Amino acid sequence: MKEIELKLQGKIKRLTNQTFKFDERIRDGWFSAVYFLKTREIVREFCPDNIVTMQFFQKEHAVLCGTDEVIALVKTFADEPEKLEIYSLKDGDKISPFETVLTITGPYQNFGYLEGIIDGILARRTSVATNVYNVVKAAALSGVQKPIIFMGDRDDHYTQQAGDGYAAFIGGSTAQATHAMNEWWGKQGMGTMPHALIQLFDGDVVAAAKAYYAKYPEDDLVVLVDYNNDCITDALRVAREFGDKLKGVRVDTSRTMIDQYFIRHPEVLGTFDPRGVNPPLIFALREALDREGFEHVKIVVSGGFNEQRIIEFEQQGVPVDMYGVGSSLLKIHIGFTGDNVLLNGKHQAKAGRRYRPNPRLEKVE
Repeated sequence: MKEIELKLQGKIKRLTNQTFKFDERIRDGWFSAVYFLKTREIVREFCPDNIVTMQFFQKEHAVLCGTDEVIALVKTFADEPEKLEIYSLKDGDKISPFETVLTITGPYQNFGYLEGIIDGILARRTSVATNVYNVVKAAALSGVQKPIIFMGDRDDHYTQQAGDGYAAFIGGSTAQATHAMNEWWGKQGMGTMPHALIQLFDGDVVAAAKAYYAKYPEDDLVVLVDYNNDCITDALRVAREFGDKLKGVRVDTSRTMIDQYFIRHPEVLGTFDPRGVNPPLIFALREALDREGFEHVKIVVSGGFNEQRIIEFEQQGVPVDMYGVGSSLLKIHIGFTGDNVLLNGKHQAKAGRRYRPNPRLEKVE
């Protein structure tokens, strides 16, 4: 059983290193800025009895993520972690600019070298969780929550997938592209076919779909229909072949391409950008499917979607059933700062910083 299940059942309060599997080189300072390591050695020699409070904040309205990971980090790599006093918000909490999200109190030399790592964990996890939260919110503007598929596997280094997948889960996406993205929170990756599968069947979408269905008959059959840049024609070919077995079609037209539908119907051009996945194309696809009795076939769109583009689609009532989103969810735009703000219980901080108590913080046992 994964730890996330125990947490959701209320049997544990926080995920631990059993989930995160930290690199043991953290203990050696391998990932810490050298000036933190030097500071630790100076403090050990000249002022080892000082007790500091380190406080963490950021400057946006955001969805906090990474607190479980940070607390596990401190408990794993701090010297005598049981002597530290930690207060923290929780993963998934909505946070405000400059709100204190975490404080650690204890001898600096026991944990101070972890400051930059803590900032980095909180920055990446909170950025991804917030990005996902915003697109999930955008995909509900019609009054119906449209699922978001987290498709960020090709947009960053593969080693980031587990943490990014967890952050996406915290942000509201439970449909994710790889097994690794699901590693920390307990499900498996999902997906049907890439363009590569259709290429291997010489561009024949129906043949590729038949092979897929023969191999994975228990899956919901969702067929990619933009390979030949003729979404409506290929969607109808697949729908006629599979009937009720076809659950959906996915449109992933490149932003540099104009679908053949508009070449056949130039009369509809002139008031919009016809490149890529666009509202008129999806309206026409929905109409074509419905006209032949395929109202049950869902439409999935992907390719360059972000919060603003989803808002535009939803405000126009575009008949999308699911959005696939990737690179825009991985933009790291939220930075965290850790500051020493109390020294032996009294104010001592760099100019412009001060201790900011937060009654929402909970003591970490």
